[in-house]
This record gives sequence, structure tokens and C-alpha cells, in this order.
Amino acid sequence: MSGIRDHPLRYNLANELHARPFPTLAAPSTAVFLALRTPANVVGQSRDAELAHLLDLLDRFGAPHPQPGATHFTCSIGRNTLKWEMHAEFVTFTVFTDRLSARPFDPADFEAFPEDWLGASPGKRITSALIRVDHMPAPQKALAELSSWFVPESIAMCYVLDRSCLVATDFRINAAGHQCMAVFVDKTTGSRRIGRVVQRLCEIETYKTMSMLGYFRVKAIAANLGALEAEAATLMGKLRSDDEDADSTLARLLDLSGDLEKLIADTSFRFGATEAYEAIVHQRITVLREERFEGRQTFGEFMSRRYDPAMRTVASTKARMMSLADRAGRAGQLLRTKVEVARSAQNQSLLESMDRRADLALRLQETVEGLSVVAISYYAVSLAGYLVYPLAGPLGVSKGVMTAAITLPVVLIVWWLVRRIKARMH
Repeated sequence: MSGIRDHPLRYNLANELHARPFPTLAAPSTAVFLALRTPANVVGQSRDAELAHLLDLLDRFGAPHPQPGATHFTCSIGRNTLKWEMHAEFVTFTVFTDRLSARPFDPADFEAFPEDWLGASPGKRITSALIRVDHMPAPQKALAELSSWFVPESIAMCYVLDRSCLVATDFRINAAGHQCMAVFVDKTTGSRRIGRVVQRLCEIETYKTMSMLGYFRVKAIAANLGALEAEAATLMGKLRSDDEDADSTLARLLDLSGDLEKLIADTSFRFGATEAYEAIVHQRITVLREERFEGRQTFGEFMSRRYDPAMRTVASTKARMMSLADRAGRAGQLLRTKVEVARSAQNQSLLESMDRRADLALRLQETVEGLSVVAISYYAVSLAGYLVYPLAGPLGVSKGVMTAAITLPVVLIVWWLVRRIKARMH
């Protein structure tokens, strides 16, 4: 085995599966979660700024630094534990404490992040959450507490992971600007399972929020897309009209196709990311293995009623754009064919006109040839006269008679020669 060579990425590929370990938590405890979105136009530049922002926080508590190029890091900062993760479009900070505030979801819990450090962030907050982890009370007491903490018409609560935990949230932002989530755990639930549940809740909230960016992108382009569809319908209606100029219609359709392709290019990344984030949200809910608690809606039911319609809107808008692009492409092909047929008809008419002109030119040429026979014959008779005039005296005829006698043979000879030359040329 010593002679075998490893692929240069072999260890990276294996370690990537273990790159983001779950936290370990015990009840009671609190998790303070923050997700900052990277500006889309300076992703490369913001990586360094985000890392510098993390190092600033670590230096405030004298904590060690992550390895160069790291995308996740966990360490202790004072009495708390910090977990940092860098993703493609956002970076997350989670602080875990082993205590509960006397007031449920106390805004003071967020003071785990220094205020001036938050103000110096290179990104913008996409979401933040306060997660309260406590021992599971009796069902009726749990229901009473959760009902007092969350908005009744929005609350989703359910058992997860074989009833080892009870989770609840209303997916609303409270007066302090945070989402609130509660996790009640059974006494037999291990710290790793608690950590996985809290991690899944943070991921559901983050990816749900990120995917909703696609929905608001749809709302922003709705008017523009509607105008393009209306213009496309007008142009396609002119395909069957003979009164419209096909060239100008084709030019307008090409302009519309260009605008549509630009719109597709501007939204392709966001729509693709929305599709990926939506899949992650549903996958994270699935792995929780929900069970109904006291007849209340589960996370999956909440998403099917409030979240899935928005995602279907994004998917349908993407399908509309692609369908419109296809229809514009087919209409463009039909218009090009129509233009080519019209040009072919014009070319046919031009060729017929050229044929008529060539026929006239040929007739004119034949007329000229007849005149040229006369002209050549005239000069040929004059030259021939000089040759035969000496014979006029001995023959007893006048020069006029001699000229008349040679005229017809000379004309015939000239005509024959012209015809022969013409035959050889053709």
C-alpha cells in the first residue's frame, strides 16, 4: 500500500462531511442566533471583512483564532460558547449559554453580542433568534406557556424526534427585532440530540428567510414581466397579418428577447438559490420527524399554508419567463422565415426583371448585329470595288454595274462570317 498515490483532495473530501459538527446543549440553556447577509456584489471582498469581524469579537474575549481558510469555528468566549459558520451568501453566529433568563426571550440575552461590534458588521442582519431550551413540563402547562409566549393564530408546535423534544415558534419578529423559539426536552434526551434540534431550528429559520428573497424579487419584476408578456402577445398577433412590416416586427421582437434574456440573467442566481434553500427547509423539517401536539399545527403544516405558496409563486414566475423566452424564440424563427420568404419573392421578381432586360438586350444586340452586317458590307463592297474596277474596261461594263454585281456576294459573305463568329462565341 505504500506505493499508492492519493488524490490531492482525498482528505478534504472526507473531512467535508464532518466540517460542521452539531453543538452539544443541556437543559436549561439559551441560544442566541444571528445571520448576516453578505452583499451580493462584493462577495469576494466581504469574505475578508467577515473574518476580520469575527476576529474582532474573539479578541474582545481573548479567544483563539480559527485556522486560515476556515468556514466554521467553535470556541469559548467568556462564560458562553460561540459557533461561527460562513456560507455562500451569509455568515451565522450562535452563542450558547447554560442558563435561562427570568423573563422568557429577554432582549438582554442578545447582549451576548456587543452593541458596537454589531454596528461595525460588514453585512446586514437577515435574521436573528432567541431560542429557549428548558425541561419539558406537563402537556397542559407547556401549552399554557407556549400560548402566552407566541401569537395564537401563527404558532406552530409539535413533538420531534420520537417525542424527545417539543418545539414551538410563531415565525414572527418580536418588539426587540428577534424571532423567538422554544424547545422543551425530555429528561432522557441527550445533549447531542438537543444540539441537533436547536441547529435544525436555526437552519429552518435562516433558509426560510433567504428563500423568501426570491419571492420579493418576483414582486419587484412583476410589472416588467407583465409588460414583456403583453408586448410579446401583441407582436405574436402580428405574425398572421400581411399589413405589418415583418422586418420592423422582427426588430421589435429581437429587442423584447434581449430585455427578457437580461431579466432572466438578473434573476437566475436568486431563483436558483431560492429553489435550493426551499429544498433545505423541507429537508430539515422532515428529519425532525414531527408529531402533533395537542391538536396544534406542525411546522410542516405552517409551511404548507404560509411558505409553500410563496415558493410556488417563484417557481411559476421562473416557468413564465422560460416559457416566454421559448415563445419569443419560436416567434422570431417564424418572423425570420416570413422575412426570408418575402425576400425570396423580391429576388424572384428581380430575377424575372433581369431576364426581361437580358431578352431585350439580346434583341437589341441582334438588331445591332444586322446593322453591323450592313456597315461591314458597305466598307467591304468599297474595298472589293477597288479590286474589280480594273476589270470593268476589258469587260465593257461601267463601275456602277461592277459594284452592283459584287454587292450581293459581299453582303452574303459578311453575313455568313458574322453568324459563324457568333456561333463560335456561344
